[in-house]
Amino acid sequence: LFDSEYKGKKVLLTGHTGFKGSWLSEWLKMLGAEVKGFALPANTSPSHIQLLKAPEQTLGDIRNYEAVLECMQSFSPDVVFHLAAQALVIDAYEDPILTFGTNVMGTLHVLEAAKKTSSVRAVINITTDKVYDNQEWHWPYRETDRVGGRDPYSASKACVEIMSAAFDKSFYQQQNETENILLANVRAGNVVGGGDWAANRLIPDIVKASIAGNPVDIRNPEAVRPWQHVLDPLAAYLYIGQLLLQGKQHVAQAWNIGPETESTVSVRKVLTYFQEEWNEVSANFPEKSPQAYHEATLLKLDCARAKAELGWHPVWDIHQTMKATAAWYKAYYKNDEIITGSQIQQFVNNAREKHLPWV
Repeated sequence: LFDSEYKGKKVLLTGHTGFKGSWLSEWLKMLGAEVKGFALPANTSPSHIQLLKAPEQTLGDIRNYEAVLECMQSFSPDVVFHLAAQALVIDAYEDPILTFGTNVMGTLHVLEAAKKTSSVRAVINITTDKVYDNQEWHWPYRETDRVGGRDPYSASKACVEIMSAAFDKSFYQQQNETENILLANVRAGNVVGGGDWAANRLIPDIVKASIAGNPVDIRNPEAVRPWQHVLDPLAAYLYIGQLLLQGKQHVAQAWNIGPETESTVSVRKVLTYFQEEWNEVSANFPEKSPQAYHEATLLKLDCARAKAELGWHPVWDIHQTMKATAAWYKAYYKNDEIITGSQIQQFVNNAREKHLPWV
């Protein structure tokens, strides 16, 4: 997989205690990488990273530059996957200072520390599909469209895109060729999968309500999002990282990573699809009244660039995604079993059937 590029490589993974970070940590270990995590402690119980047994790690806050620099230089990674972030829209409304401090200054700290660490050859900076100045039209956004954001979370990630692009041009691209760091920003859609217990996320809310025997509160049932299983963007991150480590200069740019069109559906449809795989869940839908916080109703991604230039394609559609997600939670709650590794293998097998370039 990935040209065996990660076998024996040192990989620094910020945000490894989070949902996507914990899955990426496990996959990197399966690929033979030496992984070190840097993140705050997991803030849910249970937490996926604790169930998997965390890699060698430094618990710290990316808002603390000295801590980030010390971790980076003491480990001397080949590649950095930067996932650490304040990633919840509602939490960003509640604490915009924390959100901007973590997402903007925290990312700047990671980029600066990488610049000062001679071993680093590639940085994959994970942002979000919400970086775009969303006009809520039916056309999907391309990488060349304007970034922006009405809500604090989206705005903070748009700032990250502007800052990281300027940092790249000012510093990374000015280094000598032998010292050059290649940076890619990757914008993924709404990601779901097993092992997520974060608050105010659709699938975790459904699962937690079902286990407790309560109805789930659905905030915005008609909101349309590009839904994808966590392994699809992770495969893209790893593939982009492989190409950067191999010195592919054209890969050092922004990339949209999302599902096929038929998997861009409403919250209401996702609830229905998940119920088919899980069990009957009663739901409370809001009456038509103003929301406390603005959340975009429509967002679509155009992933043509990644398909045409990288040969990347999503592996699982919305139905396979819901099936795998429900299977993970069933294995955990019914059998006390963690099937993360076996689901990664299943995903790889399905990718082989599609003859994707990273397999």
